[in-house]
Amino acid sequence: MTSTSDPRQLRAQLDTLTTEAFRPELADIDRLPTLEIARLMNGEDSAVPAAVAACLPRIAAAVDAIAARMARGGRLIYAGAGTAGRLGVLDASECPPTFNTDPARVVGLIAGGPAAMVTSVEGAEDSPDLARADLDALALTPDDTVVGVSASGRTPYAVGAVAHARALGALTVGLACNADSALAAAAEHGIEVVVGPELLTGSTRLKAGTAQKLVLNMLSTITMIRLGKTYGNLMVDVRASNDKLRARSRRIVALATGATDGEIERALAETGGETKNAILTILAGVDGPTAARLLEESDGHLRAALAVAGG
Repeated sequence: MTSTSDPRQLRAQLDTLTTEAFRPELADIDRLPTLEIARLMNGEDSAVPAAVAACLPRIAAAVDAIAARMARGGRLIYAGAGTAGRLGVLDASECPPTFNTDPARVVGLIAGGPAAMVTSVEGAEDSPDLARADLDALALTPDDTVVGVSASGRTPYAVGAVAHARALGALTVGLACNADSALAAAAEHGIEVVVGPELLTGSTRLKAGTAQKLVLNMLSTITMIRLGKTYGNLMVDVRASNDKLRARSRRIVALATGATDGEIERALAETGGETKNAILTILAGVDGPTAARLLEESDGHLRAALAVAGG
């Protein structure tokens, strides 16, 4: 796909997008009391979960496909521009502290590079060539997944990323907020969360941004559940990198085992502070090295390791 240089053609494209539609009933919103504007925004946002719910089968299918590839060592890579790109970078950046993933396993690419997180990089979103270059720098493999994110579903950077990744044999997902989008059509798994026109015409950081955040939460979180990064609803792979997370790690061990504070401290010391390993030493009555071996043999799944240990 190439960028559209004719402003008239681009305007005609935008005129067809639900996310860009003008709502005449809101033309006097700037004259309303602040509380009434807040109520209007809150009402708009309340419709987003239902739009996501309509896409759950597609989201689940994408998660299963992503998890299967990540279990073989693949990566999850988000690619987008503007708000969509920032949301991908945000989701990727939260995986290491939450699930103790290698930062290279979940990656966020934004058109224009890191500088585009805080300032606009002119023209970056219009370049599919830039997307191809960014992906080539990562040396994609068939075990990788590329999720293109674009509210409009037409952003050349996102569509170009998905098209290039698919040509290289990677799994592809297209997340958009308009029906019949080029992005969903280019991807193996298309997810189109249609949230309707925005409160402010074309400001897709609003409902569309919220919808994308909800879906990205699902893609990463449920994938990590499938990869054994949780035990029940406990984040047993949490990386205790600060005081709050260290306290959370100890609380998770307590919730999983019912052990005393002394037992928890001994288990964490035995396992180098690894929450999952500490739980296994307590529940299975094994030492730290044995816990590490059992988890490695079980591909990091605590339930499987417990079954092997007879816990």
